[in-house]
Amino acid sequence: MSVLARIVGVAIIVVGIAAIVAPLRLFTVGATLVTPGGLIVAATIRVAIGLVLLTAARGSRFPRVFQVVGVIIVIAGLATPLFGVDRARALMDWFAASGPSAVRLVAAIAVLIGAFIAYAAGPSHRTRISG
Repeated sequence: MSVLARIVGVAIIVVGIAAIVAPLRLFTVGATLVTPGGLIVAATIRVAIGLVLLTAARGSRFPRVFQVVGVIIVIAGLATPLFGVDRARALMDWFAASGPSAVRLVAAIAVLIGAFIAYAAGPSHRTRISG
């Protein structure tokens, strides 16, 4: 499961870098998710990521962090459809009005989070085989 957690981390890094390079493209992709079906897709992806982190927690470098973050992501995923299309669209419009610099800042934070997940998904000192 740590391989999947590393893939999640790398995917977050890639999306973050893409948003840094082309911040306005993020809104093009985001607009496709601001539909009832799109919110279900986003919710499913969030729940899947949370479950990957939860199952990878035991063998990771930071098991408690993975557990807490995994639970938060699963809850966020389950709450996503409840947020509603109108609120999601309003949030996206507000974020778009903040400009490309705000998008790049959030994207840079995403890159750091992805890098942390990719690193932390590696084996802990307890599970390494020496020698």
